[in-house]
Amino acid sequence: MNELLASLAAMGGFVLGSFVMLAIRRQADKDKDPEPVDDMLSPGVASVLAVLPSSAVVLDRDDRVLRASSAARAFGLVRGDSLMAAELLALARKVRRDGEIRESEIETARRKFGQESTTFAVRVAPLGSTGQVLVLAEDQTERRRVEAVRRDFVANVSHELKTPVGALSLLAETIQDAADDHEAVTRFAGRMQHEAARLTYLVQDLITLSRIQGGETVPTPGPVPIDEAVHEAIDRCNTKASAKDITLVAGGAEGLKIWGDDELLVTALRNLIDNAVAYSPEHTRVVVSARPAGRSVEVSVSDQGIGIPESAQERIFERFFRVDAARSRATGGTGLGLAIVKHVAVAHGGEVTVWSKEGSGSTFTLRLPAFGGTAVAEPRTTSPLEATK
Repeated sequence: MNELLASLAAMGGFVLGSFVMLAIRRQADKDKDPEPVDDMLSPGVASVLAVLPSSAVVLDRDDRVLRASSAARAFGLVRGDSLMAAELLALARKVRRDGEIRESEIETARRKFGQESTTFAVRVAPLGSTGQVLVLAEDQTERRRVEAVRRDFVANVSHELKTPVGALSLLAETIQDAADDHEAVTRFAGRMQHEAARLTYLVQDLITLSRIQGGETVPTPGPVPIDEAVHEAIDRCNTKASAKDITLVAGGAEGLKIWGDDELLVTALRNLIDNAVAYSPEHTRVVVSARPAGRSVEVSVSDQGIGIPESAQERIFERFFRVDAARSRATGGTGLGLAIVKHVAVAHGGEVTVWSKEGSGSTFTLRLPAFGGTAVAEPRTTSPLEATK
């Protein structure tokens, strides 16, 4: 009888202990997660985020990243499950507090040496009622750069136009005051012709640049004989070269053709030859030569001029950039010639490069796609064409 009572007592203790342990575990689970929240994105939201062009980030109520687009990670906005931009994080917390959509513009620090900072237009909005926040960031760096280039271009054009127009106005007044002085009238009229020609060149270069600067390919390409383009460009520059007793020479391989526009090629070569003549001393020569280069044709213009400082060689193809502004205006340049050459090369699917050393001259090389896919040259049977002095 005593053994039976002892067994029942032991069994009752075990059952009571089990109930106590179960109650403790349930209470612990309840304390651990008193308000369960679903942090999963609905399939619809996830699908929309996948096709958004902007950098997209979804944060949960604890500022952890639930979803981030590849662009957001590539720009360094997200690392792991953390939002790295402090300004964005502050905006997200404000939106979570009051539920109002906010827009702003932020600039992130450069991630690597030599890399420019990135500007973003951001929009932050609440996503549902669980504390999730959606962050959209649109890269505005390129748009800002284009706007800055456009502003600089307009300012430079205004300045360049103002100079000859102002000179023409002043010279006209001077001629009017010196109407009785035939020698003065003749001298000032010559200056007016010079300024008018400069204005005409500037307008023509602006028209040419506006036609080709969009980066579009040549609209109606065809086979262009290099020999004919070189001879035409030399003919157009012969007067300026003769005035400085500079010899223009055409050399290299013959019979080469490119695939492109003949007038644009002549324009590019004319600008290169004009530059070479302008920055070369008297009694020197400028050589224009062509050679096959696999699937391309290379046309080079070499001079014996003053050369270009190494520090300026990366910028010489920018519009209105001048190594020596005073000397450039004295030679009558518009500051657009090399920019036109660069855009002509790009329009043909080619490139332009420069080699230069101060005091030793410069060589500009146009590398353009060959007609037929491969450059084929004919043996030269005549001596190089030289412009008469």
